[in-house]
Amino acid sequence: MDATMKPRNTGDVEKVVAWAAAEDQPLEIIGQGSKRTLGRPVQAAHVLDLSGLTGVESYEPAELVLTVKAGTPIAEVEKLVDDNGQELSFEPMDFGPLLGVTPAQGTIGGVLAANLSGPRRIKAGAARDHVLGMEAVSGRGEIFNSGGKVVKNVTGYDLPRALCGAYGTLAVATTVTLKVNPKPETSATFVLSGLDDDDGIKALCKAMGSSAEVSGAAHLPAGVNGGSSSTVLRLEGFSTSVDYRFKTLQALLGTYGTPSRLEASETGALWQTIRDVKPYAGGETPVWRLSVAPTAGPQLVANLGEAFELQAYYDWSGGLVWLSCLDGSLHEAEIRAAIDAVGGGHATLVRADASQRSNVPVFHPQPAPLAALSRRLKEQFDPKGILNPGKMVSGV
Repeated sequence: MDATMKPRNTGDVEKVVAWAAAEDQPLEIIGQGSKRTLGRPVQAAHVLDLSGLTGVESYEPAELVLTVKAGTPIAEVEKLVDDNGQELSFEPMDFGPLLGVTPAQGTIGGVLAANLSGPRRIKAGAARDHVLGMEAVSGRGEIFNSGGKVVKNVTGYDLPRALCGAYGTLAVATTVTLKVNPKPETSATFVLSGLDDDDGIKALCKAMGSSAEVSGAAHLPAGVNGGSSSTVLRLEGFSTSVDYRFKTLQALLGTYGTPSRLEASETGALWQTIRDVKPYAGGETPVWRLSVAPTAGPQLVANLGEAFELQAYYDWSGGLVWLSCLDGSLHEAEIRAAIDAVGGGHATLVRADASQRSNVPVFHPQPAPLAALSRRLKEQFDPKGILNPGKMVSGV
């Protein structure tokens, strides 16, 4: 009989997982369910619902350290640190709009399981880079702790980094300790209009190599966000510093045209749109997340545009391409071949129906040595394969 189990603490999680391991009963691990359709359909009859593991265990703003239970809604975590003039600098994206989940309410555990990072990753790093410690339950039904609660502590970093991005297939995180940072005083966006993809990415890369300390670099081709194309660069910090760096970009990128400027409120809305892939929200077309060398992005999109109808935009100075297949087909073979042709990278199928996600590799196939390492990790952490089976790789 199918069952949903909703633990209230780490001990409860340990008991459920130990039972599942003893009885060979696979578990689907969820929080609020906002990313349930991200990845392959899970092959499990029972659900381990972590939405009851909520609350802040400790928060020391002066020490820039936050310890929170894994099922705590990310919106609550962000409000807490924002109220204290701080932020999660990795800027976790919200997949809710893209995947059609309303209200979109992901959890901090889900964010880390998927290693979700927004436009600021180019400056601040990925989600996993901000994890100081973690408590989790392995697929063996064993509780373990790794890391610490102080910023200078580096012991145990490898284990949280391995779990971030594993989509709950290695262990069930129950408590996490995160590094937080002071929130910038203000922000502004430097906007160049009307550039094609090649010039847009060249401008972004030139800015990234400058002293302007850009915290967001994206190119939105014509029609993606309405109107003509926009090449946008985000600046954050003290007002005087933002003004000075805006002038630095004006001098540096003067050959690309006269820029316009978005102030803080408009900047916040624009970068949330870019972060959460809102141009493709509310649709049903397949959406891919492509990671390539920044300068390879325009050629990749141009090559694919000759094979099928698409729409795409660029984040991370061109290194991250969000691509929508407008004809409704996946084009998995063409996309992965095109990535190889421009020097390599990764392609992840983010939005598609269940049958499509069952029939193709959702995550980019790993080279043999890396695949072997992944299998060894799975055997160590979850030898019976009961945690989110099939989520990342068929049969695993």
